[in-house]
Amino acid sequence: MNSSEEIAVSGMSAGRSAMRMGPAELVQAAAMARRFYLEGKSKIQIAEEFGVSRFKVARVLETALERDLVRIEIRVPAELDAERSDALRARYGLRHAVVVESPAEAEESPDPENLGEVAADLLGELVAEGDVLGLAWGRSTIHMAAALDRLPPCTVVQLTGVYDAGTAERGSVEAVRRAAQVSGGDAHPIYAPMLLPDVATAAALRSQTGIARAFEYFDKVTVACVSIGSWEAGISTVHDMLTEEERAHYATLGVAAEMSAHLFDSEGRRVGRDLGERCITVEADRLRRIPEVVAIAGGQRKAAAIDAVLRSGLVTSLVTDTAAADYLMTAGPAPRPALNRADPDGP
Repeated sequence: MNSSEEIAVSGMSAGRSAMRMGPAELVQAAAMARRFYLEGKSKIQIAEEFGVSRFKVARVLETALERDLVRIEIRVPAELDAERSDALRARYGLRHAVVVESPAEAEESPDPENLGEVAADLLGELVAEGDVLGLAWGRSTIHMAAALDRLPPCTVVQLTGVYDAGTAERGSVEAVRRAAQVSGGDAHPIYAPMLLPDVATAAALRSQTGIARAFEYFDKVTVACVSIGSWEAGISTVHDMLTEEERAHYATLGVAAEMSAHLFDSEGRRVGRDLGERCITVEADRLRRIPEVVAIAGGQRKAAAIDAVLRSGLVTSLVTDTAAADYLMTAGPAPRPALNRADPDGP
């Protein structure tokens, strides 16, 4: 995941322009460049070593770059697109944006599995010892947890119920257990469906000891990992759990995206808030208070939904792919910075 900078310094002439320097100048310039770029010495230290002024050192280093005596290459792993990543981070005011190259044949697929692998590396960077890591339901977060191979000691808590309680062992619960195992910390899973038939049933479940204990950690979460869904079949688990009548109702409200059972229109405004009352999930205002919220989502079919959620200000960092990134860079007017996380719809 970490990018690396390679400084190639050569005492040989790299082109006709470099031939204008004499051999002594070439040798001195190469030596100074090596001290500065590879050994990390300051211009003052180099000046003292060579018995010249620091201004001359600055001129020599500048000349070495101009004449191709020094080549500076910024390299990242081939699967990462550094240019798109930086542009996306700046456009949405994110703390981190990581764009992964996707094979052409996978561009139509939502959340390619390699997103989870890259997100696992990112969490390895972001999570510090003693943090509380929150994991929401989602295929991408499950892929991320499976790819984890390093985490500092931390507590791991589940932020939502599961799509199907019968698959808990293969889904969110297992993801929480896996992350806790890697970190050596405590796990607080939630053995309950995400969506309940009515408000009363949801409230009763929230009061159960195990679930209530997990909820107590929500205000302590320092890093959260979430998924994003488009409002269509197979791309949003919440969409798939609702009846046809309920889907039609929320569609009339302009829902364009879903994250952790919270619905958003294309401008990032929350709609259909009543749905949350039937769900076992972290509340939106609690998500907004979490210092680092990392969303993992990609693919052309999810691009508009990713834009909507980013506009909500709930997400601080994003792991996505080139297919989604290309859409996001031209998706309507530039949004307000995500790190200004005031609720656009009020408290």
